[in-house]
Amino acid sequence: MCFSQTKTYQLSSHILDNSTGQPASFFLVTLEKMNEDKTWTKISTKRTNKEGRITEFLPYQNSNEGVYKLVFDVHSYFESKKIESFYPFIEIIFSIKGNEHFHVPLTLSPFGYSTYKGS
Repeated sequence: MCFSQTKTYQLSSHILDNSTGQPASFFLVTLEKMNEDKTWTKISTKRTNKEGRITEFLPYQNSNEGVYKLVFDVHSYFESKKIESFYPFIEIIFSIKGNEHFHVPLTLSPFGYSTYKGS
C-alpha cells in the first residue's frame, strides 16, 4: 500500500483465494457502521481490484471511532466461478479506535476462511 493511501483512508482490506493461490479480484465488499441502537448503517460498497485489494475504505475524518462490519459477498464470487461454497457471506466485525490505519485481510476457500488485524 502506498503512503498516500494510508494517510487518506483509515481502512483497507485484501482478499486471497486459498483454493487458487490468487487474489480474489472484483470481490464485492460492503462496509457498515453500528449505531447506538445496535442497528447498522451502510457506509459504502466497493469491489476489490485485480490484486484483491480495497485501499479506499473510510476516509480519515475528525473521528471514525466505532464498531464496523465488513460484509464479504462470498456466494457471488464463487458462483461466478461455478464453484459451490458453504458461506454465502462472511461478516467481520471490529472496532476502530484512534487514528491508526486498520487493515483487515481475508483468506478464503469455498468451505473456510481466516482473518486477522493486519498492518
